[in-house]
Amino acid sequence: MMTIFQQTPKTSSRPALALLLAMVLVPALHAQDAPASQQPGSPSQADPNAGPATDNGTIILKKKKESDQPPAPVAPVEPKVKNPNNETFSIRVDVPIVNLDVNVILDKTHQFVPGLKNGNFQVLEDGVPQQVTSVRIAQTPITAVMLLEFAANSYYYIRDMQNASAGFYRTLRPDDYVAVITYDLRTRILTDFTNDKGLVSQSLQSLTIPGFSDTNMFDALYETLDRISRIEGRKYIILIGTGRDTFSKLTLDKILAKVKATPNVTIFTIGTGALINEIADSRGAMGGIQRLDTLQAQNQMQTFARMTGGLSFNPLFQGALPDIFAQINDSIRNEYVLTYRPTNNHNDGSYRKVKVTLVDQEGKPLQMQDEKHKPLKYSVIARDGYNAKQSVE
Repeated sequence: MMTIFQQTPKTSSRPALALLLAMVLVPALHAQDAPASQQPGSPSQADPNAGPATDNGTIILKKKKESDQPPAPVAPVEPKVKNPNNETFSIRVDVPIVNLDVNVILDKTHQFVPGLKNGNFQVLEDGVPQQVTSVRIAQTPITAVMLLEFAANSYYYIRDMQNASAGFYRTLRPDDYVAVITYDLRTRILTDFTNDKGLVSQSLQSLTIPGFSDTNMFDALYETLDRISRIEGRKYIILIGTGRDTFSKLTLDKILAKVKATPNVTIFTIGTGALINEIADSRGAMGGIQRLDTLQAQNQMQTFARMTGGLSFNPLFQGALPDIFAQINDSIRNEYVLTYRPTNNHNDGSYRKVKVTLVDQEGKPLQMQDEKHKPLKYSVIARDGYNAKQSVE
């Protein structure tokens, strides 16, 4: 085998030497210029199983100075809140405000008394004086339910009810809404809320022959209160009947509790059969038990009205009805709305007893006089209490 170290003639020693140097120096220069990954001892050469070496075309960028590139903004660190069981809690503060509807009328003429200011009203809640923050007069359309007793007990009772109900709906205005419900053993809705007087008249004319003689007034009033409680705003119930109750499932205590718990409802009651009862009593035809039942029925009607800030009437003659409905309309359409923040701000659902009186600038009972300086008696009509809100946990 020939090697490059084989002697040759002297005449050719220089070319051979030059060729030898070229063969030795050229690989060395290539080794210096090769990337580090291709140099001897690099991982790509040391590991025979690494696969063929490839040229990835590595681009070397010049490192910028720190002053050439502004620092990246640092994102604010969000506070970490640890909630047990991944629950979310919120805090809500309720400041109770009481709006109280108050009517002030003269006892003799039943006229509305205007011109009263904040300082004229004294409000006691559970005996504690309250600071009245605002007083305004409200004149708004009405939403009313005529709850009528229609039972087979006496023709005179039915006639009085029909006359009273017809007299009331004729006083309604175009923007007023009224519904008609009758009751005996059970309740019946003759017409839903409407401002069509013709429809109301037709529903009243359809009352011809009653079905039962029982008068379950407590149940009927409870169902009516439950229905209208879903309607927003101030509502009115015109309860026309004898006030008797025979076979209601509810007791008087339960219906009184329902009346207390139903907000924004004012009840006006008109008794029927007053004249026939008066005649029977004068002739001695009314026994002791019947007289007590009649007095209890009247007292129940008055209680419903008084608790809700309404009025109760027991007319003897039909001629008194126009004046009665004039008083009701005057009371409904013209009333004071008092606003105050109760000193007892606990949302415990308790019943708060409220009493409203009129005082002068010195805090004494307000005295009213007519043009001839004669004293005038007046009545302050308002709810006797309300239920505070119940906190929800």
